[in-house]
Amino acid sequence: MTDLGHLDLSTNKFNESIPSILGDLLKLYHLNLSNNKLSQPIPLHLGNLVQLTDLDFSHNSLEGRIPSEMSNMQSLVMLNLSHNNLSGSIPSTFEEMRGLSNVDISYNHLEGPLPNISAFREAPLEALKGNKGLCGIVGGLSPCNVSGSKKDHKLMFSILAVIVLLSAFFTTVFLVKRKKHHQDKAQKNMHEEISFSVLNFDGKSMYEEIIRATEDFDPTYCIGNGGHGSVYIASLPSANVVAVKKLHLLQNDEKNPQNGFLNEVRALTEIRHRNIVKLYGFCAHKRHSFLVYEYLERGSLAAMLSKDEEAKELGWSKRANIVKGLAHALSYMHHDCLPPIVHRDISSNNILLDSEYEACVSDFGTSKFLNPDSTNWTDVAGTYGYMAPELAYTMEVNEKCDVYSFGVVTLEIIMGSHPGDFFSSLSTGASSSSASASPAPKMPISDVLDQRISPPTKQEAGEMVSLVKIAFASLNPSPQSRPTMKKVCQLLSSTQTLHLSKPLHMTTCGELLALDGFTT
Repeated sequence: MTDLGHLDLSTNKFNESIPSILGDLLKLYHLNLSNNKLSQPIPLHLGNLVQLTDLDFSHNSLEGRIPSEMSNMQSLVMLNLSHNNLSGSIPSTFEEMRGLSNVDISYNHLEGPLPNISAFREAPLEALKGNKGLCGIVGGLSPCNVSGSKKDHKLMFSILAVIVLLSAFFTTVFLVKRKKHHQDKAQKNMHEEISFSVLNFDGKSMYEEIIRATEDFDPTYCIGNGGHGSVYIASLPSANVVAVKKLHLLQNDEKNPQNGFLNEVRALTEIRHRNIVKLYGFCAHKRHSFLVYEYLERGSLAAMLSKDEEAKELGWSKRANIVKGLAHALSYMHHDCLPPIVHRDISSNNILLDSEYEACVSDFGTSKFLNPDSTNWTDVAGTYGYMAPELAYTMEVNEKCDVYSFGVVTLEIIMGSHPGDFFSSLSTGASSSSASASPAPKMPISDVLDQRISPPTKQEAGEMVSLVKIAFASLNPSPQSRPTMKKVCQLLSSTQTLHLSKPLHMTTCGELLALDGFTT
């Protein structure tokens, strides 16, 4: 299985040792053996996994020292060795792992100084606690002071005196070579911090090709801007055309862009779906942090709907297919991923279309992995006009937040523009005893459809009415009353359509809201 890139054997009952033969899977970029009963030391042979970006050995009974060979994993971004029986000090060679951003070594028997890199310096105390005697410049840890007896101090003083004399001799040579050393080191670090690539070329090659292809991110190659970064188009000899999202530079102590970067890397390296944008690689360099995706020719759904000529190319069958693609992507994230993933920012700007108008969900910078054993609290995230109303008074996030956003986007696809206050009046009408209390339910369904394209055929009209009904259900003010995305996919994949007793132009939205279920 030498081409294997993603291996997840977590939460089983594997025991004894980690097979050293895993070190032969040189294309691995994700390895998860957590929540097993593995013991014995970590095999040295795993140091061969130089493309690995995500390593999770937590909640086992691994023992012995952390092998220094692991520092060969220069692409590693996330490392979790927590809840084991590892002992000794962390290898000093870990300071060479400049791409490492997220570590958890809690609840072991580790001691000694932490490596002097940001992944350890900025690690939360929860990721370090429960060890024998770690020290370093981190809140909650003791500084690494040297102590001993008076005899030890005398010996130390003598040694220091000799060192001072010797250092005076070497100072001149050191100062002469210092400038050249820093220049060489800076050039070396530029390539050491290049991270993995899913494509068949290394990170250094990809980094250099992108810099050349975009002329060091010249604005002429920029095809879009967002809150955390700008998107550029790059024609690479080894990968044809790709889209590159370059993160904005951090300002002062700002950490949100870096958190979004890690979120997106983690999400897109753990999921594969035809309706989710493909991540080809990423770079965690100090100068440039960026993600490399497949390039989708037709751009965002929002951009297409905003231009009359391009919107006319989106016929009713294409629009229905876009809704289905979005629904399948969300159903996969909510029901087929473990743990489930909530996107939290579903909007027409984050839905991209390929040459065949197939929809792909993008921008996972605010996505959240749900803990199924507890309530999930988080900061508010998303795009105004697409966020579920309950987020105004609660910080709990779950799949139903995405369902609401799906409802907004579905109406936007059908209407041709953002529904604005229209869907809120529909929700009010649906939840009240009298649908006629607001003007929107009195509107004929035919007036809801995008007027820029020809009216739908009878078959297309039935499908559009079904989509409107699903959108209304998804916009229910009560999260518990919204359907799951799995239920939505079942409804979309069935051959059933709503049966209307009157023609489309005579059927009002209020009458549609009053219909229960789907009938042939």
